[in-house]
Amino acid sequence: MVVEEVVILQGAGMPPRLDPLELILGASLVVKIVMLVLFAMSLLSWFVIGSKAIRFLRIDRESKNFLEAFWNPADEEQWSPARFESLYAQLSRFALSPLARVFQAGYVELAHITASRRGVSSDDILNVERVVRHVLQRELTLLESQLPILATTGSVAPFIGLFGTVWGIMNSFLSIGAQKGAGLDVVAPGIAEALIATALGLLAAIPAVMAYNYFLRRLQVLSNEAEGFATDYLNLVKRSFF
Repeated sequence: MVVEEVVILQGAGMPPRLDPLELILGASLVVKIVMLVLFAMSLLSWFVIGSKAIRFLRIDRESKNFLEAFWNPADEEQWSPARFESLYAQLSRFALSPLARVFQAGYVELAHITASRRGVSSDDILNVERVVRHVLQRELTLLESQLPILATTGSVAPFIGLFGTVWGIMNSFLSIGAQKGAGLDVVAPGIAEALIATALGLLAAIPAVMAYNYFLRRLQVLSNEAEGFATDYLNLVKRSFF
């Protein structure tokens, strides 16, 4: 009996345990909406991160294979129209590579020029160059798609979480005023749910910012590689056809 009384007294003296899940379920409507918005933003950003990571991996692999086929040192044809035609026939192997699409656009335009005329003038290279640059910019723009979602999540999510924090603390002070007491059991739940909103905002923002910076760097590297390839490609077209 003495032992049971001691255990009961010790349990009564312990502060109440705050379960995060219970705090979320018992939060005010505004804080619940904030948490739901942050959760949705986090899911969306992780979807973008996963899809972009897979796409960049495939683009890197196919672009590397395309460059190996393009700069094949064992090819004895040198840079002749027949070699361009041979590369064009292999483009299905590099469907996701922006470099292959740049080559395809330039070759198609070049084929239209040579088919419509008996001879090819030096001015026609301007048309080929314009098409190549246009497709290059279009491919880079496509690669930038969905990245603004990560940037928006990284910049906005902390402020949304901060709004939930302010609202939760405000409710805590209102509870203090209504009950005319400032005990821990009155203040703790509101502050705890407010801190959960802040934590969710940071959990959504930090991975989004890190992934955005990473993909931005990968995009810059790919852009420089594509610009260099476009320049070399146009020089080879001038040498082979004009």
